[in-house]
Amino acid sequence: MTASTDPITAQVIRNALSSIADEMALVIMRTAHSAIVRDSMDYSTGLCDREGRVIAHGMTMALHLGSFPDAMQKLVAKTRDDTRPGDIFVFNDPYVAGGMHLPDVYIVKPMFVAGELEGYACSLVHQTDMGGLAPGSTAVYAQEIYQEGVRIPILKLYDQGQPNETFFEIMALNNRLPEMVSGDMRSQIAAVTNADRAFVRLLEKYGSATFRAFVEEMHDRSEAMMREEIAKIPDGDYSFTDFVDGLGETPEEIVLQLTLRVAGDEITIDWTGTSGEVKGAINCPIPFTKAAGYMAIKCVLDSDIPNFEGFTRPIKTIAPEGCIVNPRPPAACAARALMGWRMLDTLFGALGRILPDNTPAAGEGGVTFPVIAGRHNGQAFVCTETLAGAGGALNWRDGEHGIPNPGGNGTNQPVEMIEAQFPVLITRYGLVQNSGGPGKYRGAPAFVREYRLLADDAGLIMRSDRRRHLPYGVDGGYPGTPCYNILNPGPDQQVLPVMPMIQVPIQSGDIFCHISAGGAGNGDPLDRDPELVAQDVYLDILTTDYVADVYGVILTAEGAVDAAATEAKRAELAAARAAMSGPDTGYLSHYLAPLNLGQPVIEDERLFSCSPLAAE
Repeated sequence: MTASTDPITAQVIRNALSSIADEMALVIMRTAHSAIVRDSMDYSTGLCDREGRVIAHGMTMALHLGSFPDAMQKLVAKTRDDTRPGDIFVFNDPYVAGGMHLPDVYIVKPMFVAGELEGYACSLVHQTDMGGLAPGSTAVYAQEIYQEGVRIPILKLYDQGQPNETFFEIMALNNRLPEMVSGDMRSQIAAVTNADRAFVRLLEKYGSATFRAFVEEMHDRSEAMMREEIAKIPDGDYSFTDFVDGLGETPEEIVLQLTLRVAGDEITIDWTGTSGEVKGAINCPIPFTKAAGYMAIKCVLDSDIPNFEGFTRPIKTIAPEGCIVNPRPPAACAARALMGWRMLDTLFGALGRILPDNTPAAGEGGVTFPVIAGRHNGQAFVCTETLAGAGGALNWRDGEHGIPNPGGNGTNQPVEMIEAQFPVLITRYGLVQNSGGPGKYRGAPAFVREYRLLADDAGLIMRSDRRRHLPYGVDGGYPGTPCYNILNPGPDQQVLPVMPMIQVPIQSGDIFCHISAGGAGNGDPLDRDPELVAQDVYLDILTTDYVADVYGVILTAEGAVDAAATEAKRAELAAARAAMSGPDTGYLSHYLAPLNLGQPVIEDERLFSCSPLAAE
């Protein structure tokens, strides 16, 4: 550091910026009106310098944050010559404003000190409804963006402190929940206004010249640290292929083809070979594609690299125009988050070839997104969630359950809050016995969530994945267990696609059951410590017949390990598996049985695609 930004001053400023970004997140959490923001925490905050470059991240949705650079460069390019103190900007469009999908609305406040623009306070919130053909504005079945809701170019929400009442009137008229959406937007306004005050105090204390020098040095430092980390990786191409199940009743698989190209101290993330855009809303705009790459690399490398945009300089993203991770307008993208989560799986698959100690087997496939919406007592309601919590195993520990997907950092909504706000009763929520992928370290169990409708009728929209193409295992670990969506479990149950291409009608008393995918295993199940297996049985995670058939662990009536019988059983299983022509999927026969569903869901285990890593 130079004399003007000595190390102590630099650390104080860096911590202050992080605190301001986190405080923005807390303001939104405490003042938001909607459950998807307040309880699921589907929002993000950050600070940018006077050039629009990121200099601090808030504590919430991780996958959003890497999308800020594209959005901010669009904003700066359009507004640089027309920005005044008291201005606040709003936008969401992925094709003209650097947005991701229409529900994710940016509200950004330029910050001035002594009349000079010195930075931006940035907030991004998933709004509960933005209009369009489906409640919640996340219709998987939309075929073009015009069907998805209100497209907002870069506009002034406040002009020198004066609100744009026309904008608020248009928004109120074009969404189903005007008071809730207006409330969440005003939470964003409060957050960026609060950040502005704290930022100004910080710069008045240390001076703009010191701050600007600090910012440039930190961008350069974060770049240098990232280059140093990349340089430790042997040069070469590291490829991985994963698959998304596809859309509707007769899904066509979607290929995610990735090559990580390491050359010296630079890395290229190349999605060439990935499937083209689809006639559905899971196309993923390029800002989110870049965000997935930045996040995955930061997860497995040195976590102390500062959150300054300079770290992105050695990372290049290639995504051919027209592929599903770089669609062309007017491709629909309301459910684009699915591709973000699944790109993370693919990125970790490739990074696992480089840094196996730092990368897990595949988890539940990212956040699933149910929407139950309609009218009750004359009022519109939209019950929507971001559900996750079944991680893949590392080569030194089991997959975490009840912990959000690393891309989300959100929470599953409390049952009591859902029931208090919506005409919905949660009839079951918990872990699924005998789920997850076996391994020396097992994947996290799946979870089940059931909703009973109390309103007269409603529509169900669902975005999920990982039924046909199971979460991949690593180093002989088995794939995770498949995801299911079931309407009215019982003798006449209906198994819905992972992504229905309609709004499924449901009536009062109907039950929707979502069973997440389970995380995949790491290492050979026959190498798992028998005492850990016995503990899983004691905790009701696994059953005695399952562990005998899958892990070869025989327990006594008291639950203790029978060492001699276990040794013999494991030898028997090893011989049987050596004679098999393909991967063993017998463990799936135990899956879902403890839920006492009305009929078998898994009819043919050969339908499932197993791990690309376990087969190597």
